[in-house]
Amino acid sequence: MTKPQELREMSDEQLAFTLREAQQELFRLRFQAAAERSDAPSALRKIRRDIARIHTITRQRELAQEAEAKLAPQAEA
Repeated sequence: MTKPQELREMSDEQLAFTLREAQQELFRLRFQAAAERSDAPSALRKIRRDIARIHTITRQRELAQEAEAKLAPQAEA
């Protein structure tokens, strides 16, 4: 499980790569669970939470950029 602080320190590209890896891992774990070969059922929950953390941090960055864009024209005036 990745800590939120570690995710916040990553660049956008690193976050996107981490997200893709987590989604692939989730797919693999779901497939194992369907075949009843899952060693750790709690791993699904951990991966889903990591994916949610990545999405949250990505959205926070988007909102921060939008806020900066709105403030930039006001600062020039």
